[in-house]
Formats: sequence, C-alpha cells, structure tokens
Amino acid sequence: MRKAWLSSGVAVAAIAALLAGCGSSSSSSTASSASAGSSSSSSSSTSSTSASTGAATGSPVVIGASLSLSGDFASDGQNFQKGYTLWANDINKAGGLMGHPVKLDIVSDASSPAQVVTNYNKLISSDHAQLVFGPFSTLLTVPSSKVVNRYGYAFVEGAGGAPAAFGNGLHNIFDVSLPVIDNLVPFAKWIASLPASERPKTAAYATSDDPFTQPQIPLAQEIMSAAGIKTVYNKVFPAEVTDYAPIASAVASSNAQVVVLGSVDVPTVSAFVHAFIQQHYNPKAFIATAGPDQGASFVKAVGTGNENGIMYPNGWYPGYANAQSQQMVNEYVAKYGGKPSDVGADVAEAYSVGQIVAQAVAATHSLDNAKIISYLHSGVTLNSVQGPVKFDSKGENGAAAAFVFQWQNGNQVQVLPVGASGSKPPLYPKPNWGSGG
Repeated sequence: MRKAWLSSGVAVAAIAALLAGCGSSSSSSTASSASAGSSSSSSSSTSSTSASTGAATGSPVVIGASLSLSGDFASDGQNFQKGYTLWANDINKAGGLMGHPVKLDIVSDASSPAQVVTNYNKLISSDHAQLVFGPFSTLLTVPSSKVVNRYGYAFVEGAGGAPAAFGNGLHNIFDVSLPVIDNLVPFAKWIASLPASERPKTAAYATSDDPFTQPQIPLAQEIMSAAGIKTVYNKVFPAEVTDYAPIASAVASSNAQVVVLGSVDVPTVSAFVHAFIQQHYNPKAFIATAGPDQGASFVKAVGTGNENGIMYPNGWYPGYANAQSQQMVNEYVAKYGGKPSDVGADVAEAYSVGQIVAQAVAATHSLDNAKIISYLHSGVTLNSVQGPVKFDSKGENGAAAAFVFQWQNGNQVQVLPVGASGSKPPLYPKPNWGSGG
C-alpha cells in the first residue's frame, strides 16, 4: 500500500494550503458551498445540474463536465457528480480558484458516446466553460478528448485509464487514476503464488468488449496460465449485451475454480452473481473489474451477504489511510448519508480531478489551458485523495499503485498485494453465497 505520505496534522495544513493557494476571497465576501440543481434542455434529452455559489469575489469560474447521469453508467456517473460537487464545495469554502467561486456546469450524456461529443462542444463553445473535467469511462473519454483537444483545453479525468484513451497522440489528456492495464496484476500474481495444494487448477475469463475491461484480461490470463492454471472458458461478449444469463451459465458449467469478470458496472456483476447462486456454483476466487467498488449500491444489487469474498482491483477504497481521503469520506457521509463503506471509488476519482486542476491553477496563477497543460507535463508530483499523481509523457499517472480489495463481512478490505501496508489476509476460498467469513 502506498504509505500515507502526510501525517494527520501535516495533512490538514497541506489541504488548507492547497485550497488557499488557489486564491483567496476578500475578508467581507466568501464563497458558499456548491449545491446541485437541475434543469432540462430544450435542444437535447440531456439534463443539466449546476453547483451554485453565493457571494464571492469576482465572477464565477465555470467548469464544464459531461456525466452519465442515466443509461448504462448511471451509478458511476452519479457518483462522479457527487465527487465533483464535494470538491467544488471545498474549494469554494476556501475562496475558490484565484479568488473566484467555482460553478459546475454538468450535463448528462446518458452514457452515449455520441451525446458526450455534443456535450463538450456545447460546454466550451456555447456555455463558455473556462475549464472542463472528464466524463466516466474510457468509452466516453476517447471521443470527448478529441473534441476538447480541438479547443486547446486541458482534459483532466479520473475514469479513462485504458490504453485506448492514450493512443491518439493527444497532449491534453491526463488521467489521475491507476492505468487500467495493470489492474489485475496483483490478483493474478497472488493466485499464481499460492501453494500447489491450494492453487486453483482452472480459470474462466469473461469480459465485456469494452476499452476499460478487455485490456486487463490477457495479462492476468498470461500470469495464471504460466503457473499451470488451465483456461476452461474464455469469452469476450459485446458491450451491448443486456442478458448475461447464458454467459454466466456457461461459466458456471465450466466449474472453473477462479472467475475473472471484465465488468463495467454493478448490473453486470449482479447478473453473474445471481446466475451463479441459481446454479449452486461457488468458485474459490471471484474478481470483477468494476461494480464491487460501488459500495452500498453493489451490496443492494447482489443481496446482503452475497458480496462476501468478492474481489475487485482499484487504487482507492474508503479506508485508505490518507488524511485528505478520510476528510472527503467524512464530508460525503455528512452530505449524502450512509456509512464510509458506502462511498464508491468513483467519488474519489472525481474529487482527485478537481484537486489536480486546482493545484495546476495555483502553480500557474492562471486559468490558461495551455499553461495548465504545460505544467501537468512538467514532471511535478501532485497530491490527491487517491495518493500521489505524476503524469508521464502520455498523461498516465505513473505514481499510482495497483491494489485488490475484497468484501469481508460488510466491509471493503484491502487484501493485495500480500504484505503491503494495510493489507489483511484474503478470504480464500471465497465463502459460500450469503454466508459470513
């Protein structure tokens, strides 16, 4: 685990310095917290939400973003909206950016690649956003990054970490999160390292044909195959699939002892879990690339107790021992309710986007996108609720580390790499469906 690089006291001071460094409001006029509102658009089917601010020095800095508030990625998009809103609240409490309050202009793309292109064109050319934040998913980041690049805007995002997002030679895109191609490496290495008597003998791989999920599978399969784990099922299914029962049934029929699922959302994982339960199939290990990280919404979808033992890769979880992260989690619970374990990783990814942009604005003393792009490519190490951020020449975060988390008796627990700071022993074999550990 990345060590908490700030002690509690130092972290509080660092956060204050970070926010204050972005500008300060006058002593008689301070920005109020951002709050989400909504309106409908007459020109499209998108919905719009804005974080409004109260009295502050100067006109607001408008930051535009397109999010999947409906459609396939709705759960993730809504969590991203919460993350962006929490960040806007915090930055406005500290005086905004360069003394100006932040106003979020968030429009819904309904999880559509076509709509996300329309949205960013409108946000920049019609709404005159001075800065933009990225959408959810590599699928939507790829087309929108091209649009944003044509306007010369910096495109900082938190959920477009697949190779496809960095294969177009663009200089303006920056992902604050872990490059997804490395997501499953800790899991695959752990499975391969188990004693022969405990190591699974067979594995099943099923993945959506999605730029986020598919690149993760071959490397994991290669590592486990080299350890003698036989592939008994391997299928890439269309991203448009809505009936997962036949695929899940085929995985169950293979009786594979370990299942690697390339999923993009909660409904996909839930469908597989319920199909497995129906067929009385319980693999020794089960990891899904996305879905289990969504906290309470995931538990509700699979059924309380059925989440127990399911793993997922990520670079953040609610218990991450980082003072900034814990502050964000506490703010989330205070604003949206629930408990810390309910906070999805999307919230941290979105919040981190705001943090990195704020640091770039503070360092350049400017809202000039060209200056921000140049600064982010300078090799500087920045900080976020997910840990350190340092962009390589492509815009990937080379300072991020890969971890694996597991649901254990109602909590999300860091389990891999084994021996890393903060890691607890994995539940292995996975408990039976609906049972405790």
